[in-house]
Amino acid sequence: MWELRLSKRQAYSGKAEEAVSLPTGGLPSQPRPFPLTINLRMTDTLSKELDKIEALSSVSTTSGVKNKSTAIGTTLDELQAELHKAKAAVESGEDPQKVFADLNKRIEVSKKQVDERQKEHNNALARFGKAVDKKFPNPLPTSQPKFSTPEEVEALERVIGMHFIRTGSFDIAQTFYNECGVAPDPRTWHAFEEMHGIRASLRQRDIGPALCWATMNREFLRSRHSTLEFDLHRSHFVHLILNPPPAASPTDYPLAAAIAYSKKNFSALASSYPQIIPQMERLAGALAWATRLSSSPYSDLLQDSIHTNLEPAFVKEYCAKLGLSRQLPLRVAGDIGGNGALAKIEKSKKVMKDKIAEWDAKDELLIEIPLPPENRYHSIFACPVSKEQSTDKNPPNMLTCGHVIAKESVNRLTKGGGRVKCPYCPVESTGPTLQVHF
Repeated sequence: MWELRLSKRQAYSGKAEEAVSLPTGGLPSQPRPFPLTINLRMTDTLSKELDKIEALSSVSTTSGVKNKSTAIGTTLDELQAELHKAKAAVESGEDPQKVFADLNKRIEVSKKQVDERQKEHNNALARFGKAVDKKFPNPLPTSQPKFSTPEEVEALERVIGMHFIRTGSFDIAQTFYNECGVAPDPRTWHAFEEMHGIRASLRQRDIGPALCWATMNREFLRSRHSTLEFDLHRSHFVHLILNPPPAASPTDYPLAAAIAYSKKNFSALASSYPQIIPQMERLAGALAWATRLSSSPYSDLLQDSIHTNLEPAFVKEYCAKLGLSRQLPLRVAGDIGGNGALAKIEKSKKVMKDKIAEWDAKDELLIEIPLPPENRYHSIFACPVSKEQSTDKNPPNMLTCGHVIAKESVNRLTKGGGRVKCPYCPVESTGPTLQVHF
């Protein structure tokens, strides 16, 4: 029911397009941005083959691309012109049999041109398929169906629908929910509508809506030690320094608006966020260099990141207020699986199939999957005695001396009377160890 149309340039940029209308309607006929990210590392060979397919799929001749056959659209246009000529010839009194004979020959030529074009297109698709098989020799992972029950299917549909909502694709989300017969949570829907509205304002350098939200949730931001409210005020303060509003009278000081803004807002924030006082002092010092800020010790205030970092910072805090991660779960799963995890798991399953128990019988992966730093969500403890990573059944335990080893190592080192000699210091623990949670 869904089709992704992916061009070479979109593959490089990590974007795809939705290109099909659903059976029960709702989606426009024109392609629309699709919020999922598809990461493809394509070689020059694949890129060239894709260029050929795109050129051959065009209804008209593509400039800069040479093809053996004539574009189908061009052939049909020429045939239509011949039909008009034939009609005019018959109306002018020419022999109809001769006109129709010539027209029949032209139709045969057009049919041959269309067949040649189709043949060339099919050959290009076959070459591209062979190039993909050569580049990616490992087949797609095979496993038992993971979403077989109605409850599991509904859970998957909710995850996909939530992804559309979180990315701001509300039209697509509504169509998706209508197709699946699942009702979205209205509170979540309205919350992300508000979030994306504020994001749009921040892109226009309008901090008003974001500042209003930060003020209403000041206690929450303070509990997280977040400086979002100060960052918003700092952005506007720098804007007032660089772009002072017109003076009401000739005697007005050009930086009067910035000074008044700092007195009104920064003094109230100082008591709530003591850690930002040094930054406030730097902003005050920047006033003395307002006319030559680029050559001053405060030139870093001219960096565009002071404004562009506001949007991701706001999204992080807004999602945290909703109890959600800043990262999109569906995108994280797709990125990790598509960047090598599934291929490694599939290869390991084949290697270990005849040696140990079935893979699905294990509670954890038997191989290490390297992840980028942004996808590491918890600390990993390796026991200094056994050199093994801790698990739920073998958690880290702290001895009386403060050193931490795995539970199995504690059991092996335990002597009579429950005494445990620390392997790293002379202290001997006699009481129960304390499980550590990172």
